[in-house]
Amino acid sequence: MGTTMLLGLVVAVGVLMIFIGLSRTPSTNTAQMVQQRLSVYGGEKQLTVEEIELQRPFSERVLRPAIERLGSLLSRSTPQKARQDVLNRLELAGRPGNLTPEDFVAVRLVAAAVLAALGLLVGLLFGNLVYLVISAVAGAIFGYYLPVLWLKQKVDARRNEIQKGLPDALDLLVICVDAGLGFDASLARVTDKYRNALSDLLSKALREVSLGRPRLEALDEMGRNSGVEDLHNFIQAVIQSEQFGTGIGKILRIQADEMRRKRRQRAQEKGAQATLKMMLPMVGCIFPTLWIVLLGPAVLILLRPR
Repeated sequence: MGTTMLLGLVVAVGVLMIFIGLSRTPSTNTAQMVQQRLSVYGGEKQLTVEEIELQRPFSERVLRPAIERLGSLLSRSTPQKARQDVLNRLELAGRPGNLTPEDFVAVRLVAAAVLAALGLLVGLLFGNLVYLVISAVAGAIFGYYLPVLWLKQKVDARRNEIQKGLPDALDLLVICVDAGLGFDASLARVTDKYRNALSDLLSKALREVSLGRPRLEALDEMGRNSGVEDLHNFIQAVIQSEQFGTGIGKILRIQADEMRRKRRQRAQEKGAQATLKMMLPMVGCIFPTLWIVLLGPAVLILLRPR
């Protein structure tokens, strides 16, 4: 009897504690708990503007706005001809980082200031005023012209990419035209098939045509701004075929054969230059090692005291 009463008392106290806990639990906590559980299964949590801004890279949050502000200040003192020249080079490079001419000039100044500061630190390590001035000036000059070298490398790389992708693109154009597709549809098929600098140029030209620009004008500007002579010659051949009413399939086939022939000639030329390019590492690395191995013992014998 006593055990039964004790067990009933324990159960009653337990039930009472459960009701007390439920009554003291705020509804907001329950709602938050349900919201957290639903967020796991139902989708991502809504981010605030500050959280979205903090998720962006440091270069986009701080560096790029600072460079744009500096570029807007420098645009007033930059001549129009210099801005146009920088714009042409940026277009040839494919507009890396969506840089404007003003942004590029600002990047050059920032790079010069940063490398000049590094040169000052190097000069302070030597503890000599002459080294301090030389290192600072050298750092500023190198930093000012380093973006120019980087842009030139981008231009050369993009030209090579267009040059390499042109023969394959022309072969696909020939196949599409022979299959009955129009020239615009064939260009669209090339842009769907390949992902390179040439397909980007073709996509841009097709977008301009879809917006109402004349096709020949868009293609002519694409060929002139590409910086690749073979692409420009191909576009001029297409324009002449359109103007004189020549069959586009025949022109494409002739151009495809010509591009393949030029690619084979370039490969042969690079193969012929390989032997000449191998002379420098052979003379500078292999021959000294052979001289050390062959003549080293004889030199040691001659230098041995008698």
